[in-house]
Amino acid sequence: MTTAPPTPLACVRDLVVVYGQEGRGASAPVHALRGVSLTVMPRETIGLVGESGSGKTTLGRALLGLVRPTSGEVLFEGRPLTARGARRRRKGRMQVVLQNPDWSLNPSLPVWRSVAEPLTIAGRRSTRERRAAVDEMLALVGLDAAFAERRPHELSGGQRQRVAIARAMITQPSLIVFDEAVTALDASVQTQVLNLIRDLQDERGFGALFISHDLAAVRYVSHHIAVAYQGELVELGPVERFYGELEHPYSRRLLGTLPRIW
Repeated sequence: MTTAPPTPLACVRDLVVVYGQEGRGASAPVHALRGVSLTVMPRETIGLVGESGSGKTTLGRALLGLVRPTSGEVLFEGRPLTARGARRRRKGRMQVVLQNPDWSLNPSLPVWRSVAEPLTIAGRRSTRERRAAVDEMLALVGLDAAFAERRPHELSGGQRQRVAIARAMITQPSLIVFDEAVTALDASVQTQVLNLIRDLQDERGFGALFISHDLAAVRYVSHHIAVAYQGELVELGPVERFYGELEHPYSRRLLGTLPRIW
C-alpha cells in the first residue's frame, strides 16, 4: 500500500502584493511581491533570506493573513485564508516571533501574564490553568519558573526572546513565522536561540517560516531556503544547495558574504 504524501501546512500561490495604488493622489505603487509561490510542510522550516525591501516581511504577513493580496491565494491547512470562518479556525494556530521581543511583552506586567495573554484572549482555561501552562512553556524554552514573576526589563535580550517564543507557542500553533527573530542578539545567544527553535520543532512538530537577511542563520535552522530579491523568489531549494554553487547572481553574492566559521 502506498502512503499518501503529507498535506501542505501553508501554501502561497502566485501571490502579488502592491502597495499605494488606491485613491487620488496616492504615491506610485510599490510591488512588494510579484507572483510568489511557496509551500510550508508540517515539521519543516522554510528559510526566507534577502535584503531589506526584498518582500520578506510582506510574505510573512500575507502568510499570517495580515496583508490582503492584490492577487493570488494563501491557503492554510488546505483552506483559503479568505474563506468564511477561516479567521476563527486559525485562531491560535498561527503565531509570530518578531525581531524585538519587547513588541509582544507588556513592560508593566510580569512575564507570566504576557505569555498567557494569547490564552486569555481566546478565553481558554482558568487563571490557575493558564499559570500552569506558562510554567510548563517557560521550562520548555529553558527558563526557570522564577522568571514568571519578573518584568521584561529584568531579563537579558536572549531571555526576553525565549519568553517571546514561549508566548508564541502557548496556544500550540501549527505554524510559526520567525521574522528576524535572532537579528538583535549577539552571536553566541543567536546560536542558542536557533538551537532552541530546532529542538522545539522536533518536539512539537510545528512548521515554520524563518525570515532573515542573514544567510548563515537561515542555513543553520532551515530545511529548505528561498531567496527573495525585489519581490520575487529567485532561488528555492533544499538547504544542501546553499553550501555549493547557486544559480542566481544575488544568491551567490549572499553566499559570498558568509564568515568562514559557517
